[in-house]
Amino acid sequence: MLLRSAALCRALLARRGRAAGLCWKHVSSVQVANEPVLAFRQGSPERDALQKALKELKGQTEAIPCVVGDEEVWTSDVRYQASPFNHGHKVAKFCYANKALLHRAIGAALAARREWDLKPVADRAQVFLKAADLLSGPRRAEVLAKTMVGQGKTVIQAEIDAAAELIDFFRFNAKFAVELEGEQPLSVPPSTNSVLYRGLEGFVAAISPFNFTAIGGNLAGTPALMGNVVLWKPSDTAMLASYAVYRILREAGLPPNIIQFVPADGPTFGDTVTSSEHLCGINFTGSVPTFKHLWKQVAQNLDRFRTFPRLAGECGGKNFHFVHRSADVDSVVSGTLRSAFEYGGQKCSACSRLYAPRSLWPQIKGRLLEELSGIKVGNPAEDFGTFFSAVIDAKSFSRIRKWLGHARSSPSLTILAGGQCDDSVGYFVEPCIVETKDPQDPIMKEGRSPGGHRAAEERCGQLLHQRQVHRLGGGPAALWGSPSLGDQRQARRPPLCPAVDVAPGHQGDARASGGLALPIHAVSPARRLRRPSVRPDD
Repeated sequence: MLLRSAALCRALLARRGRAAGLCWKHVSSVQVANEPVLAFRQGSPERDALQKALKELKGQTEAIPCVVGDEEVWTSDVRYQASPFNHGHKVAKFCYANKALLHRAIGAALAARREWDLKPVADRAQVFLKAADLLSGPRRAEVLAKTMVGQGKTVIQAEIDAAAELIDFFRFNAKFAVELEGEQPLSVPPSTNSVLYRGLEGFVAAISPFNFTAIGGNLAGTPALMGNVVLWKPSDTAMLASYAVYRILREAGLPPNIIQFVPADGPTFGDTVTSSEHLCGINFTGSVPTFKHLWKQVAQNLDRFRTFPRLAGECGGKNFHFVHRSADVDSVVSGTLRSAFEYGGQKCSACSRLYAPRSLWPQIKGRLLEELSGIKVGNPAEDFGTFFSAVIDAKSFSRIRKWLGHARSSPSLTILAGGQCDDSVGYFVEPCIVETKDPQDPIMKEGRSPGGHRAAEERCGQLLHQRQVHRLGGGPAALWGSPSLGDQRQARRPPLCPAVDVAPGHQGDARASGGLALPIHAVSPARRLRRPSVRPDD
């Protein structure tokens, strides 16, 4: 793609048009398409390549330093990332950046900011298009294998995350960035109005989660694409795959000091970046309490900053399926099982609550239990037929075991299936369904795990219209919710909660992401506007 030449042609055409008193509409020459999701069938090239990459990782521990500029730095605070399904295998050895190293990274990033920001957006876009090509081709198997071994993902979950989604992020973001340059205000001859898009004045802190390799690449990559410099703090439990993505960006031509790769203790990183006068943005995915804490720290230091930092965050929620009496039972069961148990319920879009009318509950219950018995839990690196693997770490395992203890002891709860825990080899939790007739039980408000919590509620209509599903009893808000409707007229009723609305036409779609969403990290031209600064072009 000759982006630079295309951008130059557009600029020349725009100048000639303005000289003639015309207003040109920008049309991008960057053509991209969604990355195909590979099937990994027996005997396929992608399956053979992935199995080879997994074999190479077996028993290996990769040393991952902090990277400031071109320098690999080791501190004395050494940590390890364990494989969730085999915690005896330490897949990565890494170190935490201390405050002194973080301040050094900030200084190095700021020194490189102006030169990077002045590069044509087409040149910056080329880096991410090349990175996408590397992920799509020669580096695909490596990143998938590291996501599977390090984060416990199955082959399909790794493929849709670390390959397809991340490739789409890089390609579509590059496309939208180039197109954004052509978005100009209206002009009335003989006057000409124009704006320049430039990076923010300072550095962006990117804080990424364990559950999506793609989100890590996107949180750090998007601000860089828009002309910013970034300090990237990856999750301790996604270090192996995150470092692979960082190395691919560097291989694709990202200059040193644009993204500083700095694993760090959470509070140390947060305190350091929010106390720097040069902070201009935080790109975050993680828990609600952590994001609130960062926001408070920014507010407390507001008089210190040289600009107003921009905060963008996606946080977890207690997501729900709301089943109407007209719903198709097979769709409800299929969508709920996939949403609740794919990747062990550890996605931000995972369903953890199901509200069902009594008239349908016997059918739904029977089909759920029947299908649940066929779910395979195990080692995804050895068996590509595994539906989900272990939960991410010991902390998550202990939290889930605590909630299962509550389910066993509470008189208002009944464990219908599953719920056994075993951390002797990996952090394994059986898929579990808990039934309650009390929508105010604590388990309906807190906790996300390989478990679905179901309430057979006679007051479904009342709950719907009072919008109580969104925040029952003061629990966390639902980031995602999905109605299962057979009768599409129900979609015209008031929305389930203030933040989301029903998308008519979802016939029995019971996945938590179906119809209702807060897609904070969705790829769109509008999101690109969060990371450049816009000023009039004189």
